[in-house]
Amino acid sequence: MARTITAGTRPRPLGRRTDAGANRWVVLVVLCVSLLLVALDATVLHVAVPSLTEDLRPSSTALLWIVDAYPLICASLLILFGTLGDRVGRRRVLLLGYVLFGVASAVAALATVPEVLIGARALLGVGGAMIMPATLSILRAVFPDRRERATAIGIWTATAAIGAATGPVLGGFLVEHYWWGSVFLINIPLMALILPAGRWLLPESRGGGDGPWDVLGALMAAAGVLGAVLGVKRLGAGEPLLALPTAGPLLAGAALIVLFVRRQKRRAHPLIDMSLFARAAFTTSVGCIVLAMLALVGLQLIAVQYLQLILGLSPLETGLRLLPLTFAAMAAGATGSYTLRRLGPRRMVGWGFVLTASAVLLLVLMGQHDRPLLLTVGFVLLGFGLQTTLFSAYESMLSEAPPQSAGGAAAIGETSYQLGAGMGIAFLGSVMNAAYGPGLSGVPGVPDSAARAAANSLGEAYKVAEQLGGTAGDALRHTARHAFVNGLHVTLFVSAGLLLLGALMALRLPRVMECPPVPREDLDDERGVDDGRGGQGLDEGRGGRGLDGDRETAGAGSAGRELPVAETGKDTVRVPATRVPAERAGSARPGR
Repeated sequence: MARTITAGTRPRPLGRRTDAGANRWVVLVVLCVSLLLVALDATVLHVAVPSLTEDLRPSSTALLWIVDAYPLICASLLILFGTLGDRVGRRRVLLLGYVLFGVASAVAALATVPEVLIGARALLGVGGAMIMPATLSILRAVFPDRRERATAIGIWTATAAIGAATGPVLGGFLVEHYWWGSVFLINIPLMALILPAGRWLLPESRGGGDGPWDVLGALMAAAGVLGAVLGVKRLGAGEPLLALPTAGPLLAGAALIVLFVRRQKRRAHPLIDMSLFARAAFTTSVGCIVLAMLALVGLQLIAVQYLQLILGLSPLETGLRLLPLTFAAMAAGATGSYTLRRLGPRRMVGWGFVLTASAVLLLVLMGQHDRPLLLTVGFVLLGFGLQTTLFSAYESMLSEAPPQSAGGAAAIGETSYQLGAGMGIAFLGSVMNAAYGPGLSGVPGVPDSAARAAANSLGEAYKVAEQLGGTAGDALRHTARHAFVNGLHVTLFVSAGLLLLGALMALRLPRVMECPPVPREDLDDERGVDDGRGGQGLDEGRGGRGLDGDRETAGAGSAGRELPVAETGKDTVRVPATRVPAERAGSARPGR
């Protein structure tokens, strides 16, 4: 049964009609460009660090905050802004995020002291936290049909992979030809274009909006996630687990998250509906996102070190070598909807993990010498498998959440993404260090103090070997290279075990992709999708649903007749009784 919700009887100004039946894919383009900028900014700075260090001369602590301020602030504020968008309007939060992102980019590009750059990176994190969950929750509203939404999420997840993988390549090119500030400056013209485009094209949508917004709960969630991510990052940097700078943030973050959950269970109008976690598919999807990101980010970091320090590639060459992973991720996103309909969530996530584990085991064949074909095949399988897993996990998670909780669900998914990335660096980095360090003991002619310094990292080992020189330096360099490759193999085996654990976890997901008709209450809860200019609505017609606030008339068989009207509060629901064949009035068949 087709339904249209319109906001009262206000006419929409001519020339400003937002017809999602035709324009929802244009809306998706705007959302994907938004996400691309945020994902790109997370990695584009990495190759600019040497040039930045030479120019600004930051201390080691300041340099750490320059790199980490953006992901830390972004991860900690995702729940806050995701749930705020459900209350005040997701489009409104997204547009404000555009403004902050553009301003912060300009400040970062022109920074002359480390403190200003740290502040600008933190402001970029605030803007990113506004943009990321809003893109996914608006996507949930614009594509209420699960089959079309699966296609849209495939494109969305592929865009995130493109941004993360393109960042080092683009950053390397800009730093080689311009200066480090150019990696931020490129955001400004793009934001200047996307801000008016977003204001004109993006629809407004909200969740239930009942009751007051829990400001204290939002701050507790932000502080809890910040503490957890900060502690995990310190672990990844090699800090001992029981050291105060590591254990303190971890314990404080865990305590605040526990208090936040208890507070949400008690409140009549919680920020996040905790009953979502009682749904096996939702909880499993979140866990799969964490495991997939744990494997991807940890392996990507180690792969970059292998390509640069073992094979001797430049940053730009390293980025180019990783492009097959990006292209494979794009292919997985493009075909994800078709695959999900044929296989179902359980098999798609499970086989995605298995394929990724196979790729990781194939990469164990990497050694001291360059094997381009092996690396290309391994990266292609890795990118396709991980993107398949992430796509299906995100789609299942978002489909399990009711429309009025889309912002909160999107924020949970993005927070899981960030936590998984941080845990990947910490856990796999720790495995790598534990396997690498012991291989440097007892090198002939190398003092114990020099061996301990070389055990910190392969880059440090190269520096120590250069200082020693002679036979001892050559021996240390040769031993360090072998120890690094052996540690890489151990890390790959551990990662493959985690991925196979994810495949077992996927057994809790549904067997088939069920596509029931959009329930009437879901449309009511969405309160339509407002284009921000006086009209709002979700229109279900042939081939999809629209955002059409114009007055609806029945199609063939009742041409020209105005539809019966049922008043539901502020919304008007028009129900054409002859619009949909009788066989579609019941429950839809899975996979259709």
